[in-house]
Amino acid sequence: MIRSIEAFFSYFDAVHRRARRDIAALPPEADGWAPSTGAGEGAWSINTLVGHMAVARLYFASAYLGRGWISPPMPDVSRRDGWLPALDESARALHALLDGTPGAWLGRKVTMIDTDGQLSGWRILMMMMEHDIHHRSQVDTYAGINGWAVPDIYGRSAESVGLLQAEQRARHAGGA
Repeated sequence: MIRSIEAFFSYFDAVHRRARRDIAALPPEADGWAPSTGAGEGAWSINTLVGHMAVARLYFASAYLGRGWISPPMPDVSRRDGWLPALDESARALHALLDGTPGAWLGRKVTMIDTDGQLSGWRILMMMMEHDIHHRSQVDTYAGINGWAVPDIYGRSAESVGLLQAEQRARHAGGA
């Protein structure tokens, strides 16, 4: 559970940085790319996915603030040069909306959009981050399919970690 809005922003800012990194790594030919098959979100272009990530952050913030599950208008992501500004603006707007909100709001209940069920405020904020990560992963998958570079999540590849396994096993022999 997130216990303060500052703790939330510590996590969100890191998620935002990774979204920026991965979107910035896309080559020019990613502009306008969409899967050749699929439906709904599975057929969206990368441009649309980036815009969706930006507005969804504010959709979840609107719910958290008790203003309803309302999406803002889609930013102009019709060209690659609008992708990072759209993400950055949504991060700034999220900070402006949530900075200074009472800690008690993290525990207050928010009614869901499509049921009478309720979730705690902190869960709404976690849903927002999971949503962001979900679509970043979708974009990274599209990059991999196309042979475009996909940044390592923490600056380490699975291959580089694999090369260190023998040394780690030797160092920690007998340990759990």
